[in-house]
Amino acid sequence: MKNTYRSFFGLKREPFTADISLKEILVTPAIKGVQDRILHAIDIGTVSLITGEIGSGKSTALRYVMAGLHPSQYRVVNVTATSGSILELYRQILNEMNSDLSSNSKALMTRRIKTEVLELVHGKKMKVVLVIDEASLLRLGVFAELHTLTQFEHDSKPYLPIVLAGQNNLADNLRFRDSLPLASRVVGRVHLQGADRSAMQQYLEHHLGIAGVKHFIFEDPAVTAIHQGSGGLFRKANNLARGALIAAAKSQSTMVAADHVRLAATEIF
Repeated sequence: MKNTYRSFFGLKREPFTADISLKEILVTPAIKGVQDRILHAIDIGTVSLITGEIGSGKSTALRYVMAGLHPSQYRVVNVTATSGSILELYRQILNEMNSDLSSNSKALMTRRIKTEVLELVHGKKMKVVLVIDEASLLRLGVFAELHTLTQFEHDSKPYLPIVLAGQNNLADNLRFRDSLPLASRVVGRVHLQGADRSAMQQYLEHHLGIAGVKHFIFEDPAVTAIHQGSGGLFRKANNLARGALIAAAKSQSTMVAADHVRLAATEIF
């Protein structure tokens, strides 16, 4: 069916996928907002907070912003959070920094991470950025200790800015008493919401263009159905749009109608 609908609509590649190059990312005002806040937090060495529902574009925004940091000037340490202990997070960080340390001592692991940061800052004249995706999965106990990684020279040197990205409850977790030392360092915060209908149409047009379609093949009611059915969330919109294309091709329709979107909606959650 994949090859059938792609040939029917003249698609040069699979449409509506996350597997696109950096230059193909649609740079929306929301992504620009994320970029502004992250860069400001990095510049002054503090914490930035990016939240949003699943599929709202957090990972895409992070990918775009981090790619703009020149590797000769920045060392970006990317980790994906789990529900494990602070020791597990420290191991992830050390692994990403290519530092091997066989220890279960928080003190030793903290010291090693800070040593690696200082070597990069002073030895290689680079700025270090710690990015924790899916940070809403972190235990409250991890939030209570994470701020200690940012403390250098009696907390006077901002050598390790942190970017926290996660679902909506991430901000709630930072309001707990034990999380306040870390929360007090947040200077840039942005919440990604679902796109409005106009932005959704622009998104659909953009991704059809990437796939090689030169004219817009979604009827207005179909765009509305995708927008409403996805709640403005791009990941779900991708699934609805692709499914609607398959349904339209199966019915030999050169335009995608709302009925095709509704049919696609029965196949996804």
